[in-house]
Amino acid sequence: MKYNILAINPGSTSTKLALYENDKEIFCNTLEHSAEEIEKYDKIQDQFEMRKNLVISSLLEKGYDIKSLSAVVGRGGMVPKVKSGAYKVNETMVDRLKFNPVIEHASNLGALIAYEIANEVNISAYIYDSVRVDELNDVARISGMPEISRTSTSHALNSRAMAMKVAKMNGKKYSDMNFVVAHLGGGISVSVHEKGRMVDILADDEGPFSPERAGRVPCKELIDLCYSGEFDKKTMNKKLRGNGGLKAYLNTVDVREVDEMIERNDEKAKLILEAMAYQVAKGIGDLSTVVEGKVDAIVLTGGIAYSKRITALIKKRVEFIAPVEIMPGENEMESLAMGILRVLKGEEEASEYSE
Repeated sequence: MKYNILAINPGSTSTKLALYENDKEIFCNTLEHSAEEIEKYDKIQDQFEMRKNLVISSLLEKGYDIKSLSAVVGRGGMVPKVKSGAYKVNETMVDRLKFNPVIEHASNLGALIAYEIANEVNISAYIYDSVRVDELNDVARISGMPEISRTSTSHALNSRAMAMKVAKMNGKKYSDMNFVVAHLGGGISVSVHEKGRMVDILADDEGPFSPERAGRVPCKELIDLCYSGEFDKKTMNKKLRGNGGLKAYLNTVDVREVDEMIERNDEKAKLILEAMAYQVAKGIGDLSTVVEGKVDAIVLTGGIAYSKRITALIKKRVEFIAPVEIMPGENEMESLAMGILRVLKGEEEASEYSE
């Protein structure tokens, strides 16, 4: 049986689309959006028509007829508390993403664009492994402050896909193994997967710092900084997300540039990169306790996992816990398409979204 799957992944300054015939990539395209274009829109939701039209135009340029599609999948956006796997996009999800998303985020447009295209040819639209996948154990939700509950926002899509690959490499099922996965990208998240469920995470604001995010910082000093009168709320938010991490210390978000600095004997760059690896290793150690140390494999993935320097620094601190598998790259388009291929083949079942 031949299945044609269109995957759509909106990011802050680009929209990626890829077409798969079963597990074979037919084409992949990244549609860049200039800062000038993005600044025309007050809200991310207002970008919907522009991005949808660009996706359609890109398909037409490739000479592809959407009537040949079997399904469309969009990157899962900020819908509250969904479990892992596939969800059919329905009117309830569309209304939530349009009018009351948990957070304004480019990924919210993935489901909306997929739904619009799918409706034109009377097929189903899906999301898969939304960034809001939340399968936390009840004990993991307790923060220490009753006014704040811990929730789950992570790189669930790539983290689960790479864990599944490692399970397959070992001749086992994802649901039969325990993993700790560190996704190393512009933001870093660490997750623990117990027998097929992501039962706890360290989100990008409560774990390691990353190229552009500050990660977990001392709370008392953060509060003092917020009330110092020196910075407004917008600036403080940017210090945490956008201008934190490597950017704050070394004025770059590119780990390759940091590697080059280190090759030139830049001791500060060496220290900062080691600190980032050190914090990732601490996060892996933290989450290993969730499954009482019974970890079958540790997976390092994301774009930064291409750096042999940083993966070696992490590996030497954590390989006593479990074997370390390095699976570099974001792999998002493949992960979206392969998730829906499993649904179409009857290997997984798609959930129905409800409030």
